[in-house]
Amino acid sequence: MATTCVRQCFLRISAGLLWTVPPAAFAQGGGEEGGSLEPVVVVASGPAPARSPAPAPRWTADATSTLDDPLVVTPTREVTPLSRTPYAVATVSGEEIRDRLYRTTPELLFETPSVMVQKTAHGQGSPYVRGFTGYRNLAMIDGVRLNNSTFRDGPNQYWSTIDPLSVRSVELVKGPGSVLHGSDAAGGVLNVLTARPTYAESGALSGGRTFARVSSAEQSLAGRVEGFVSEADSHGFLFGFTGRQFGDLQTAGQGRNPRTGYDEWALDLKGEFFLAPDTRLTFLHQQVHQSDAWRTHSTLFGVPWRGTSAGSDQRRSLDQERQLTYLQLEGRPGGRIDHYVITASHHRQAEEQFRVRGIGDGRSDRRGFEVDAYGLSAQLSSDTPAGYLTYGASYSIDRVDSFREDFLADGSSAGRAIQGPVPDDSTYELADVFVQDRLPVTDTLDVWLGARATLARARIGRAEDPLTGEAFSMADEWTRSVGSARFVQRLGEDTGLSLYGGVSESFRAPNLSDLSRLDLARSGEIETPAPGLAPERFTGYELGLRGERGRSSFSVAAYYTEIEGLIVGSRTGRVVDGAMEVTKENAGRGHVKGAEFEFRHGLDERLALFGWCSWQDGSLEVGGTVEPTSRLMPFTAEAGLRWESLSGRGWAELVAYGAAAQNRLAERDRLDTERIPPGGTPGYAIGILRGGWRLGERLSLTAAVENFTDEAYRVHGSGISGPGRNFLLGAECRPLWGWASPGAIRAIPTLSPCSRSS
Repeated sequence: MATTCVRQCFLRISAGLLWTVPPAAFAQGGGEEGGSLEPVVVVASGPAPARSPAPAPRWTADATSTLDDPLVVTPTREVTPLSRTPYAVATVSGEEIRDRLYRTTPELLFETPSVMVQKTAHGQGSPYVRGFTGYRNLAMIDGVRLNNSTFRDGPNQYWSTIDPLSVRSVELVKGPGSVLHGSDAAGGVLNVLTARPTYAESGALSGGRTFARVSSAEQSLAGRVEGFVSEADSHGFLFGFTGRQFGDLQTAGQGRNPRTGYDEWALDLKGEFFLAPDTRLTFLHQQVHQSDAWRTHSTLFGVPWRGTSAGSDQRRSLDQERQLTYLQLEGRPGGRIDHYVITASHHRQAEEQFRVRGIGDGRSDRRGFEVDAYGLSAQLSSDTPAGYLTYGASYSIDRVDSFREDFLADGSSAGRAIQGPVPDDSTYELADVFVQDRLPVTDTLDVWLGARATLARARIGRAEDPLTGEAFSMADEWTRSVGSARFVQRLGEDTGLSLYGGVSESFRAPNLSDLSRLDLARSGEIETPAPGLAPERFTGYELGLRGERGRSSFSVAAYYTEIEGLIVGSRTGRVVDGAMEVTKENAGRGHVKGAEFEFRHGLDERLALFGWCSWQDGSLEVGGTVEPTSRLMPFTAEAGLRWESLSGRGWAELVAYGAAAQNRLAERDRLDTERIPPGGTPGYAIGILRGGWRLGERLSLTAAVENFTDEAYRVHGSGISGPGRNFLLGAECRPLWGWASPGAIRAIPTLSPCSRSS
């Protein structure tokens, strides 16, 4: 009933906003400024709506930023043109999210080199970034950690709790990133930058957008209503609400996959207050609720594919809720401190799983947890004779409550367990200090040197010993220091080439899930507590080359990540609660290596070829046995042709995307028969046709046919196959009211995160 009421309310608001658009033709001027944290400014302009390049950063006078070379903030914690960063970085703009009709935040990275978007279920996805997934990749929202101490090994569902329709842009920094961003950043760092108000050059402005998306294979309807009001040099407010309903997924060769649909809603509020011309205070609150998302492959409703097996549970469904609130003060005071960002945050994550065991058993249970993560961080930058220093400190504490209640087959209570999936009444702390120095060694060579020291502390209040069934408690702490050395060498002023790379250390401190998880993991397995673990260690080596000339650009990179002390699970031979027990220890050492290539070539002013490919390999040694790294991404490539009208109103893309077969399997991959077919996952190739047209200055339509050949395929390691032939339609309306005259409106990107003009 509640879901129906929310959906009806959402549809009424959407219809109302669409029908009250004023007749004046305005174009929204901001919202996607290359992934920077700068204010979005709009001014009345002449007839040309082209966006201006950003001013040059102070450290390199010839640098500019265009739509093809956006400004990014995550790789170095400075606002830097993408072409001048010492890392391989992928960005997804708000415009791409709208035009490509992406469904979830993990799927935003589907067309990214060296990223494999695994899906355990239709509502749960977890990208593998350069061979790592789950808690070995760090996700942030406006720089605030999404990761917490309850995240588990392997693919998890938490990135799916980020509403993609509330996103301004996404930045993915590939490779180890612990020096700047702390624990967990082994495969990469994802920073999601949220929507912001739009500002006029002077005076008041108000507006918003309504967006709707429908899909045939997903049997889904999704939409968002968003509005803002602002006063230049004073304040701005934004409100957004998203509602999404997914039916049962239709896949090629399988038809309808029962129990794969789910519902979701999200809301976000943001307020910005300019306390001074160079000082901004930001408040954000967002929350997401996902209900009745089944892990279908673990149940009787799983549809076998190419020899996979279905699970035995009658039900295994998940409800999730996430809330984030933060206050962020940012400014440029001048003097010794060039720039600062101080953030206080509260992140709450809750989940509840309902499981009904197989026919003939009938027992059921509800289990879950709530974690409240409180964080405080400060980042400062100073221009010194020794280089441009970025330094800071952070502290966070997780407070965790966990539960499990068991029921007999007749529905009567069988009692409450000592703990749920993770230990009850527990805390987890992280304290860090870091420093990075950017040195302009020559006119064409920049070097970044950095270091971080971390203290992690876990206190487990109540955990269950799986052998005795008794409660136990424990405490442990770890310290770890890591360093990084990166560079960018520009190869001549006229070549457009730059060489980049370096060495970066990373680590992941054991979390509460590692130390004392008691929950189902892979198919037919249960993880049990494992005290006495040490931090995992990673060292990444990378070398890349970028180039741009005329209408052509390319990038190529090779990487090698050493792994030491990896926490791995191995079957003990014991059966716990009807599943094979898996215990964990720091027993893994090995590597992941790979290469990626990306290009774009403009044939003329309207046509462009683009594409990429990535290759990956790796091995892990555990107890003297060497085997392939689990769930390696197979060779994957994409090629496409894009057309854009000279007026800028229309575009179309034809894309071919494919992956080779993956038969290099670890032992646990071969045992995971509910997800991986015998002998490995077959290769596949799918075709995508999509395009869009802007009707006037306020309405845009987008349409796509995904997998138009109706190919039966599955991303390696997933518990569900990809959609069959899928027809999608999107519509966006952007009304705007305010001071600006009815001419075109353009965005003015600014270098300073707080300045009001360029």
